[in-house]
Amino acid sequence: MLDLLLKFLPADKRALLKLAMRMVSNLDTATERRDVAEYGIAAFKDGYISITEWATLGRKMGILTGAKRNGNDR
Repeated sequence: MLDLLLKFLPADKRALLKLAMRMVSNLDTATERRDVAEYGIAAFKDGYISITEWATLGRKMGILTGAKRNGNDR
C-alpha cells in the first residue's frame, strides 16, 4: 500500500520519505518511532540543529552509537 502511495509523490519527496523510513527502520515499537519523531521535530523547530541535538537524535534512532562496525569507525 505504501509503495502505491509513494508512486504518486514527486521524486524528491519520495526519496526523502524513503530516507526517513530507512533511518528509523531499526526502531522496534510505535512508541520509539513517535518519540524520535517528536524529538526531531522539536530539535529542528527553529530550522537549525545543534551538534548536541544531532547526536541525541542519532542516538535515539540507533544510528549514532560510537561503536565500531566491522572494524571500521565510519
